[in-house]
Amino acid sequence: MRQSAGILGTGACLPEQVLTNLELAERFGVTPDWIFERTGIVQRHIAAPEQACSDLAIAAARQAMENAATAPEEIGMVIVATITGDYTTPATAAIVQGVLGIPAVACFDLSAACSGFVYGMIVGSHAISCGFCNKVLVVGSEVLSRFTNQTDRDSAILFGDGAGAVVLGGVPEGYGLLATDAGTCGTEYQAIIIPAGGSRLPPSAETIAAHLHYSHMDGNQVFMFAMRVLGNSTLRTIEKAGLSLDDISLIIPHQANRRIIEAAAGRMELPLSKIVINLEQIGNTSSASIPIALHGVLTDGRIRHGDRLVLTGFGGGVSWGSALIRWHSPGSDQIHKKEKNDDNN
Repeated sequence: MRQSAGILGTGACLPEQVLTNLELAERFGVTPDWIFERTGIVQRHIAAPEQACSDLAIAAARQAMENAATAPEEIGMVIVATITGDYTTPATAAIVQGVLGIPAVACFDLSAACSGFVYGMIVGSHAISCGFCNKVLVVGSEVLSRFTNQTDRDSAILFGDGAGAVVLGGVPEGYGLLATDAGTCGTEYQAIIIPAGGSRLPPSAETIAAHLHYSHMDGNQVFMFAMRVLGNSTLRTIEKAGLSLDDISLIIPHQANRRIIEAAAGRMELPLSKIVINLEQIGNTSSASIPIALHGVLTDGRIRHGDRLVLTGFGGGVSWGSALIRWHSPGSDQIHKKEKNDDNN
């Protein structure tokens, strides 16, 4: 029988430095309210000059492993979802593994931008279910401030830095990952892109002068895509599990822009009370946004044993991914045994 895989512990790391709307408003000649009305963001965290992607990832991973009561030698795979890794090669996951003292296991980075963490959840869960390993560390970590043109108003007001992590492991049948939905519309890949730095446009004086090493985004195209796919993917995932929106306790979306989240909620006819929104204080942290938000609501006590959650994101590619999980709390084995006995009676 295949082993069900779920989240055993979470962690997060946000840099100390904060960039407020007031500072950005003075830079761009607008008001703080103007920024908030268009994004739903009040502030975002910015990595210190000496902090790289792996530093944030390691801090979040340590917390997740501690909360999951998991030692380094128990981890059988490390996945770091990021588009802002320390280097082109090696993988940031290798750095995380080495610093944390995790044994010589499979380590790799996953590049799917804001969908990356959900993709990592899917891959890691299936690695456990098929018996490849017992526990997987999945981290979403970004230092987007290094890839954002700080003179471009539309980009600078959105992005922040941070990391979130989970430890995946075996959970009782009926808990953990229940259903998924993922895809990519590659014909629209240029909607979110860092044009230079790869083999298509290697670094040169010309690419640097043209600001091609910064992220470029077609805001209108992304908004329309995200508004549509966020709700559709969520509903498909719930349907695959044979459930309805009424069965879902919380939806944790990628924290891109409050207007996108509100529009998707409207399309699903879902109250905002069922949707986790934390971007006001954190901004858009790409692959880190979902695990940071998950850690926040878990720490606040908003998730209880047996709750069904949908984690859903969209990003570069353009891509999307959703995962429906049923939460299994540590120490709830007696509850699970009672449920099994009730089913048998």
